[in-house]
Amino acid sequence: MERICLFPGTFDPITIGHLDIINRSLDLFDKLVIGIGRNASKVSMFSEEQRLEWIKEIFKNEPKVSAVVYEGLTVDCCKQVGANYILRGIRYVNDFEYEKAIADMNRSLDGNIETIFLTCLPQYTSVASTLVRDVIRNGGDAAPFLPEAVRKSLKK
Repeated sequence: MERICLFPGTFDPITIGHLDIINRSLDLFDKLVIGIGRNASKVSMFSEEQRLEWIKEIFKNEPKVSAVVYEGLTVDCCKQVGANYILRGIRYVNDFEYEKAIADMNRSLDGNIETIFLTCLPQYTSVASTLVRDVIRNGGDAAPFLPEAVRKSLKK
């Protein structure tokens, strides 16, 4: 059976912290689908189309990686893409507590889906999309936290 994993998030924007988790997970799975989730309770800074374009550009030479936009339950997206695994990145202990609760709910909804947690490297613990958006919104230099494809498009 093929090991297909969904990495869900808003990726608003995708950061070098996300890339760390994605790149380190590639040896674990046959395919990794980055799921850009629509979150009705959040107002995005960047359009879904822009975020999808960034991901496609960043991973254009990595055949294991694809991306989709989805709405609703993450386990339903897993079914749509054939994933039996969900990947989540952990920066701090409180991330784990929050993510474990979600993993337990997902397992209750579909017992065939397992959540895999990867801790980020220490240099990326402070890199969060929320903080990066604040830097961008307030005219700061977010370049050190962003992949090249995102940096280039923000310069325009």
